[in-house]
Amino acid sequence: MPDSNVKQVKAPSENLHARIRPEMSEQSIAWRGKGMSPDNLRRIRKALLTLHTLETMAVEIYRFQITREDSELNRYLIIAMCNEMTHIQDFQVKLFEYGFRPTPLRWAYWVVGFVFGFTSRIRGHRAILKTGVWVESKAVHHYGQLLNAADWDHDTRAVIERDRFDEHGHIERWQTLLDELG
Repeated sequence: MPDSNVKQVKAPSENLHARIRPEMSEQSIAWRGKGMSPDNLRRIRKALLTLHTLETMAVEIYRFQITREDSELNRYLIIAMCNEMTHIQDFQVKLFEYGFRPTPLRWAYWVVGFVFGFTSRIRGHRAILKTGVWVESKAVHHYGQLLNAADWDHDTRAVIERDRFDEHGHIERWQTLLDELG
């Protein structure tokens, strides 16, 4: 049964998610990878595919945690889902800029996201928040590993670092809400 006191929570950092989607323009898109070694391009491809599929899973986790309840928790889950959707866009764009395509097996991450999201939802607010902290902590760890996995161009590295910062914000929000539950 959901904890009813989650409705009264405050945002942990009011400025934490002032930006959900960074602006993009035509100048934001560029062909990448020219002059890079085949080995580095292989590592970039593997890392971008990993980031793209893990963000797909994150969107589905949040999507299946959201209920019809008019609550701050649901509002925060929608914000987090929207933010994770921008990460999918970021990495899909980078895949195409490098001449790669998303994996056709990404549906499997959708299924895993459904399982984590729906299971935590039926277990209540505390389980939703614990799942959020756990999943986002894993994401931050993966981002760190993948940042070191290849020699990135400046713009792609900046996108990965920005999205990693967003994941830290999710951890802070979910942990603060969890602490407020007691």
